[in-house]
Amino acid sequence: MTTVTERDLTPIRDALGPLRDREQVAARLLESSARHSFDPDRELDWDAPFEEGKWFWPPELVSLYDTPLWRRMSEEQRMELARHEAASLASLGIWFEVILMQLLVRHIYDKPVISDHVRYALTEIADECRHSMMFARMIRKGGTPAYPVPRLYHNLARVLKTVSTTPGSFAATLLGEEILDWMQRLAFPDERVQTLIRGVTRIHVVEEARHVRYAREELRRQMVTAPRWERELTRLSCGEAARVFSVCFVNPEVYGSVGLDRREAVAQVKASGHRREVMRSGAGRLTDFLDDIGVLRGPGRRLWRSSGLLA
Repeated sequence: MTTVTERDLTPIRDALGPLRDREQVAARLLESSARHSFDPDRELDWDAPFEEGKWFWPPELVSLYDTPLWRRMSEEQRMELARHEAASLASLGIWFEVILMQLLVRHIYDKPVISDHVRYALTEIADECRHSMMFARMIRKGGTPAYPVPRLYHNLARVLKTVSTTPGSFAATLLGEEILDWMQRLAFPDERVQTLIRGVTRIHVVEEARHVRYAREELRRQMVTAPRWERELTRLSCGEAARVFSVCFVNPEVYGSVGLDRREAVAQVKASGHRREVMRSGAGRLTDFLDDIGVLRGPGRRLWRSSGLLA
């Protein structure tokens, strides 16, 4: 007969307090998924025409906002840039979600198939499939090209997702989800924005809230229980992922698509204090969390600073 020791009964703790039971977290997320999941093909009116004079993205979140170049642009050109940047962000979202689905499948490969933890991971994968199809349909409806990440970073992601540790996978998940989520929470209630775009962002925000909860709880657990080498590798890979993500956030091809000089536009975005503040605000909740649980340390922290997402 196995004796239960006092240590077995002690909950796992980190700097934020005791961790919740993995199965209880998953069960609650499954209940939420049953109540608040959406089919974008049926939920959204894809046949309705776009509304005259409405933006495809809040102007304050457009990369060139409040730069000298922005002030020289006509209102029509600004709105056109917003349309292309919305497509660029949707393209980035699809790229990231395809990576995330692969990481989730790998995470559950050796886990008990009847556990709620695995069931929720499969539910999240189904959500991400719908999101990717929704973003692709949005791009097509908007009449712009898709904007894939540059080939260098597309291939670098192959390496990062192949060597990623389990905690590294969940840290990267949060990186891709939380900054876009912050922006979408500003977009979906904004009546200046196209109704279809608001609908897309509303669905994504509601369903991504569960994904963030799942990833945060698992990352906390991993950063307590993983061996030291894995935690150190996670800090480095997460910092490099932040650098890549910030570079790929808006594809520079969007500037040429609206008749701007690409080199001048990129330089003004890099010099923009407003843009820097937007990106750091979008990452603020995430970087506070990662700092609390010990991810932002050593060389990895320097990579985060070089990304512009951390002051």
